[in-house]
Order: sequence, then structure tokens, then C-alpha cells
Amino acid sequence: MITFQRLLAGACATSVLMMTGAATVHAQERVHVLHNQQDAFIREVWDELRQDFQAQNPDIEVELEFMDDQAMQQRLPTLLQASVKPNLYWSFGGDDYRMRAQSGLLGDITDMADGLRGNIPEGILEAYEVDGRLYGAPYRLAGVGFWYNRDLFEEAGVSSDDIETWDDFLDVVQALQDAGITPIAAGGSERWPLHFYWTYLAMRTGGQELFEAILNDEASFVNEHYIRAGEELQRLADLEPFQSGYMGFAYNEAAGVFGNGNAAIHLMGEWDIGVQTSESESGEGVSGDRLGYFNFPAVEGGEGDPSATIGGVDGFAFTSGRATEESVKWLEFFLAPEQQSRLAAEGIIIPVANGAQEHMEDQHLQMVAETIANSSWHQVFWDQALGASVGGVINDMSADLVAGRVTPEQAVQQIQEAWEFR
Repeated sequence: MITFQRLLAGACATSVLMMTGAATVHAQERVHVLHNQQDAFIREVWDELRQDFQAQNPDIEVELEFMDDQAMQQRLPTLLQASVKPNLYWSFGGDDYRMRAQSGLLGDITDMADGLRGNIPEGILEAYEVDGRLYGAPYRLAGVGFWYNRDLFEEAGVSSDDIETWDDFLDVVQALQDAGITPIAAGGSERWPLHFYWTYLAMRTGGQELFEAILNDEASFVNEHYIRAGEELQRLADLEPFQSGYMGFAYNEAAGVFGNGNAAIHLMGEWDIGVQTSESESGEGVSGDRLGYFNFPAVEGGEGDPSATIGGVDGFAFTSGRATEESVKWLEFFLAPEQQSRLAAEGIIIPVANGAQEHMEDQHLQMVAETIANSSWHQVFWDQALGASVGGVINDMSADLVAGRVTPEQAVQQIQEAWEFR
């Protein structure tokens, strides 16, 4: 869209050029954004928003750069200390974010954030505050649960309504096996998709109080509840529920297995709605009434509330020395209720901006949002909340438990050692 102001500016520049015969170049401030977004449709919508912003702000050029999650995480530590780096990048809150802010690697936007504070509830914005200072802002809420293919469930004669406990879930997995259906898609090569199983089981067996006691160094990861979490995960692994060669599959590839209807279940966040669609051969994935959702079930005898959820808030962090007024202005625009409402209506996010959630039309996002709203405890992903060093060990141990490379006792001991040396 070309605004009147932009046309007027162009006319004035032409007049000056004609009068003086000298070329005038209008400088643009550049805002560089780095993100791990892989969904092609979402990228297209973001680019449309970028164009809208630039039409309203012709003095600012926004560059959206995308790379896969693994490459981005490997590059970030070096990138954040480089002289050439993005203005802002995708980031969770959590321990890594806090440490980067305290180490001077992030840019403080506290004194430029009035617009952000007006758009986003303070309780959500606090996820990006460190010691009372703001270094970024949230983009969306996230929640992890079981996505399933209703057609394959019906073929196996099972129903999600019958899954109240972990034992019920294992019975469904076995029934799918017996029907000749691969029960679960999993991306084992990146490890983090498997950590959802162990951390959910730990939450169900140990509960919120135990986890918070560990965070305060008042308890240890080496406890009977977390050992049991490993035992229960290995009970699942013993059923051989995943697609053949799952340890060699990246997340996107596993999402494609589910989207193609080659596995009945995928434990993943709400972003999987789009990824399993775009990664499917048909480009349609498992959609409409064929796509079902349920929360992680209770563990019998466990002390955790079965309504608790894993997910969190993810968004953007500013880099040190690059938190410019222009970059804050872009993020303020991107996170404003108008843009968040559009993204919500497109079925892309569970939004964080004031009033935007009421624009969600996607039934599946509504399921996730309702599950989070009804949870007694919504815990940020453990591999983010506990920092890279501890989170990496949890991811590794989850994969090793599934592969039978460690015992449940060895797994929690290694996690505790990482916690002590963090």
C-alpha cells in the first residue's frame, strides 16, 4: 500500500532534484529479525505484515531471516557476541534468556517499551523481564499435548475418551499396534521432542511442589518420582510405538509422518497444526474433524495434577547494541492487537495481545487455549526453563531412556549432576 505521505515525499524529492540537478538518496534504517519459523504459510503472512509496516514506515526496512531450529541454536552463542548480528531474534524466556541478559548480551528496551506495555498484559510481558528490566517481548502462548488421527483411532477401535490414565494410553498404543498402525510419530534425532514424554511423566508423578523445590535447591532430581517417570517412559518404549528409524528423524520429518497419516499420534505443541500440514505430501495433513487433541493423561499413584500443562511463552529478544527505536517500533507493530488478531484468525497462534484471543477461529487452537486456561500449572518447557546445560542433558537422557541406553536411576543422576554444575 502506498500512502499519501509517501507520494508527497516522492514528489518533494523530485522537485528538489529538478531544481538542483543533484541526486538525493533517502536513507533507510534496517531492522534485521532472525527466527526459526519453518511453516511456509506463516512466513507468507509475516511477509505481508512486513510490507504493511514498511508502507506505513518508509524510512524503515525490515529483513526477516529464517533458519532451522538446530542451526539457529548452534549459531546463536557466537552470533550474540559478533559485531554483525540481528536486531532481534526468536527466544523463549527462561534461564538462558535470563543469563544472556545478565551477561550483557541482550539489549535493554525498558525505556522504549510503552507501546508494548499497552498491548500486552503485564503478567505475560513479565516472562521477558530480568531484574525489572525488559529485553524482549512475547509473541504467542504455547502448549503441548497429544494430536491424533481420528480415522486411525476408529480403524483400531479406540477412542481418546477412554484415555484417562497413562495405563489407558499404553493400552491404546497396543491396540494401534495390533491393528497394524504405527502408533506414534517421533523426531528422535533432535531429542527435544522426546523430552516432552519424560518431563510430562515427571510432572504427573512428582507434582509442582517438588519441581519448585528443586529450582530452589531444596530437593534433588534424584527422587523416586522422577525415577518412576523414566520407568514409565521405558514401558512405552518397550511397546516399540514409534515409526521405523525414528532416531534418525528430525522434528519436521516426524511431523510429516503424522501429516501423511502414517502414524496415529504426535506429542507436540500447537505449532504442529501447521507444520504437519506443510510437511505432508498432500499439503493438507490431518485436518478438520480428522485431527483430535487431548492432554497428557494422569499417572496412577502420582502426586501431580493431571490438568497441568507444558508449554510456555515464546517471542523475541533484542541483541546488545542493536535495540534501536526502529526495531522496537517494528515489534510494537507486529505484536499489536490488530496484527495478533489477524494471526489468531488465520489459525497461526494463541495470541498474547489484549483482546486478540477472541479472534481465534481454528477449533484446534481453541482446544489448546482451553486446556492451558484450565491447567493448575502451566510449566515452561524444561529444556528452556532450566537453561541450555541442564536442558540439554534432559533432552539427551529422554532419548537415551527411550533407546534403553541408560537406566532411570542413571538418567536422573546425570540430570542432577548437570544441575549442580550449571
